[in-house]
Amino acid sequence: MRVDAKMQATGEVFMPLASAINLLLGSGGKRLRPALALLASKLYTAANNEKVVSLAAAVEMLHSATLVHDDVIDGSLLRRGQATLNASWSQGATILAGDFVFARAAFFAAETDNIRVMKIFSQTLMTIVEGELRQLYALRNWSQPKDAYYQRIYGKTAALFAAATEAGAVLGDAPEGEVELLRDYGYNVGMAFQIMDDILDFVGDPNKVGKPVGGDLRQGTVTLPVFYYLQTHPEALQIMQASGNGHTNGNPLGQLIADIAQSSAIDATRQEAVQFVETAKACLASWPASVHRQALLDLADYVVVRSL
Repeated sequence: MRVDAKMQATGEVFMPLASAINLLLGSGGKRLRPALALLASKLYTAANNEKVVSLAAAVEMLHSATLVHDDVIDGSLLRRGQATLNASWSQGATILAGDFVFARAAFFAAETDNIRVMKIFSQTLMTIVEGELRQLYALRNWSQPKDAYYQRIYGKTAALFAAATEAGAVLGDAPEGEVELLRDYGYNVGMAFQIMDDILDFVGDPNKVGKPVGGDLRQGTVTLPVFYYLQTHPEALQIMQASGNGHTNGNPLGQLIADIAQSSAIDATRQEAVQFVETAKACLASWPASVHRQALLDLADYVVVRSL
């Protein structure tokens, strides 16, 4: 998915932009979303390999574009332990770079020559944007209901996982019932993935995760570990309310983050992730044993045991 050298040579892609995109795509990441698209399509012999690769590229480019914009919104200077584009470019230039990556993702989606896939792609983009807006408007709303968290992480993460498996099934000419099952599989894996991300925000190794511990809480985002902790430690609500922008001398909130990391809230949250994974795996029950079905099962299991 590197920016084509011919496009650079003919001036079709601004050289600094091409370099920035190549750096973004080469900076690591698990590539789970394109893997899901590829594996879902491989359950069917009707899938056209070139179109499936275009879908996988569209999914990964869409994810990459959201990361660029996320870094601007969050003011993040590091991601995966490396400097973000936001750290060296102006805010306006970074947003435009993200827009370019969004457009490139749409181009790849169009290469599938499948109207339904393009509709899935556009609907998913709208859902992602809505999810990000929900998160922005929910900042420092410490008493929000649990359902609000689920709505946010569906938009932020699970929607793209679901789109990857659904679109992969569509390109395989899967029966409608199987398309829905594979979408449900992707949804549940995506929900588990984000829940584990929210656990790692408290207990992960900052050097591996690539960001400081407790970053979400410092920014005012209520995640599932916080929700569970408040159920047994309601007095923590006063600490969060007093934190203002999340940086009150760095001490009260820092201690709270450490307390959450050592509490039963982490295990309770992990159990929810495991439940989502088990639901995802159950969606695959009707498919015969195959290397691709097994890979989807293994990928679901990986989501809840990863350390970054």
